Amino acid sequence: MTPPAPPEPKIAIRGLSFFYGTVQALRNVSIDVPASAVTALIGPSGCGKTTLLRCVNRMNDLIEGGRREGQILVDGADVYDRSLPPEQLRKDVGMVFQRPNPFPTSIYKNVAYGPQIHGVKKGRDLDALVEDCLRKTVLWEEVKDSLHASAMNLSGGQQQRLCIARALAVGPKVLLMDEPCSALDPIATARIEDLMYDLKQTLTVVLVTHNMQQAQRASDHTAFMMGGRVLEFGATRQIFLHPEQKQTDDYISGRFG
Repeated sequence: MTPPAPPEPKIAIRGLSFFYGTVQALRNVSIDVPASAVTALIGPSGCGKTTLLRCVNRMNDLIEGGRREGQILVDGADVYDRSLPPEQLRKDVGMVFQRPNPFPTSIYKNVAYGPQIHGVKKGRDLDALVEDCLRKTVLWEEVKDSLHASAMNLSGGQQQRLCIARALAVGPKVLLMDEPCSALDPIATARIEDLMYDLKQTLTVVLVTHNMQQAQRASDHTAFMMGGRVLEFGATRQIFLHPEQKQTDDYISGRFG
């Protein structure tokens, strides 16, 4: 009996290198990121985690002197295909940054902005979408009576969940999260981690984190990076309990990093 073929990866990265001018930040990275899961990127500062993340939705296109080699496929489609507008790519591949960056406008307008740009104009439809995204991020009960107040009045944890709701509002297939809890307290961090668990039921999450405990708690798969390379990639439990590479073991056990 022929074994079933492995599922197609949500994100396939093939021979990816990236240069900031003459400085090479990524070196021939090739990994398959599974669908409907949380994949963590870990490694010491400067190892290329954020650069790799930003390549997936072409945020590095905005950097003067940046240069890429290799290929990234999302659902089999080349994200660097010239016929694919970056705006469409970033609708499908959303991103949440290290520090919350809500727009300096109301809570409602933060979530409604993306759908309005992409054609959702009807008030009732927009209201329902805003509520749905705020419910998904467990923010609705906290803000439902102040939707038209400034988002800048929210706490840091609430602002970060609002930014996630804003990203979800355009219906992404993938959500990239660049150390989303680094500026948050433990309670807010736990809420974001619970949210990641819920989100992976319907989309794919890629998480950059320096927090080894967070990687263990929140991710299904882990890639250990060092010197612009992925040295080891596999199930999170395997990586943390039985790493194959000495550098991986040294990093996760706190011997360096």
